[in-house]
Amino acid sequence: QVQLVESGGGLVQAGGSLRLSCAASGSSSSINAMGWYRQAPGKQREWNAQITRGGTTNYADSLKGRFTISRDNAKNTVYLQMNSLKPEDTAVYYCNAMTITGTYWGQGTQVTVSS
Repeated sequence: QVQLVESGGGLVQAGGSLRLSCAASGSSSSINAMGWYRQAPGKQREWNAQITRGGTTNYADSLKGRFTISRDNAKNTVYLQMNSLKPEDTAVYYCNAMTITGTYWGQGTQVTVSS
């Protein structure tokens, strides 16, 4: 079992930045990759970015250049640095962790970008 706790969300003006954190506990050594998703009101959850244990990153095309995913394996924590935020980035942001036994999700953190 893996437990994930996101933090760092909040209210920010357009053009601002936020850094989200996702701390993993439990069987965190079994995690192969971690990722960030978001879900805006009335929309489906969409994938944002992923990082493997080895540090390989992938991003949704629409977010390249503005969002950066990173991880600290020693702290079992993954980060999402979000710059040049836009009102359309407003959503609940979730992290997930992929292991050979399954995928785990955090409870989400709200990000609201005002215009």
